[in-house]
Amino acid sequence: MSKKILIVVGTRPNFVKITQFKRYAKQLNVDLKIVHTGQHYDEKMSEIFLKQFTIEVDYLLNIIGKSPNSLIGEIMIKLEEIIYEFKPDLLLSVGDVNSTLAASITANKLNVKLGHIESGLRSFDREMPEEVNRILTDEISDICFVTEYSGIKNLKEIGKQDYQIAYVGNTMIDTLLSFDFEIERSTVLENIGYNNYILITMHRPSNVDAKNDLEKIISLLKELTIKHKVVFSMHPRTKNSFINHNLLSVLDSIDNLKVIPPQNYFAFQKLIKYSFCVITDSGGIQEETTFRKIPCITLRENTERPVTITEGTNVLMSFDNEKILSLLDAIKNSTFKQGTVPYLWDGKATERILKKCLDFLS
Repeated sequence: MSKKILIVVGTRPNFVKITQFKRYAKQLNVDLKIVHTGQHYDEKMSEIFLKQFTIEVDYLLNIIGKSPNSLIGEIMIKLEEIIYEFKPDLLLSVGDVNSTLAASITANKLNVKLGHIESGLRSFDREMPEEVNRILTDEISDICFVTEYSGIKNLKEIGKQDYQIAYVGNTMIDTLLSFDFEIERSTVLENIGYNNYILITMHRPSNVDAKNDLEKIISLLKELTIKHKVVFSMHPRTKNSFINHNLLSVLDSIDNLKVIPPQNYFAFQKLIKYSFCVITDSGGIQEETTFRKIPCITLRENTERPVTITEGTNVLMSFDNEKILSLLDAIKNSTFKQGTVPYLWDGKATERILKKCLDFLS
């Protein structure tokens, strides 16, 4: 009898991590079903990803617009019903969002074996909700799937045994490689051009919620556009903040700046691929730029993905226009670090995870 595995996802970053699971499940005779909690729900930022990836969702909980507590509680109640119906041998919880934590607690309370995809990452900043979700999920996971060596160290420090830890690589890279043809076909650069622009994304509350934070972004954009073309892909949270603080019109007055709405996966990956540099506060983009060997400046105090710094093309720093401009000069002069692709970021992580799951369940 084939083993039953249930995967729970809820946000765009989650979707990017699971695109190849059904394909390999079929090859390995695994009965695999996907639950989408609905945590991310708007068309441009969520459903279009599922359509592009042709991900077949088996259960849609459609839990939208909730506070964190009510969202987690409602997911647990609805997911419990699915678990009773499907009777999985293993539940795979993905990433570090509220859906991740809800799924993990539900599996634990119902005595279902739990696996955590992208386990062991740590920013060591418990003010980040994602950090707390990671810590709690890892604590109760039976098997932990790791993307980088820092994850192994962090998991051993909380008492995980060797048999519970599997270094498998990064499933986000599986998606990048699987859809490289579709990425290249995107027409997003027709009105932008190739290789001569800086790509910017900002969405974390610490960078976009307060007026003085937005003023820092505006100051940086004005400095950058003196010498560079800048493409600012504006997250809905960021746009709403600019609107609320009456600063959106200021961006219209900045020459050499192109503000664009959120892009679908293929278009955004093409923007990364052909950029001169990426400036961001995102987690996943740090990994995607490292794989592409595109210089990345991450405007945060910490990162849960240290391999992107120690081996990749990522630099972590605070908002400091002078230092950022200095790094851009280094990139232009080819004195910026080149970076390497981390071990096992080769497009085969999904297959490794499912094989490890079968070994674990045997």
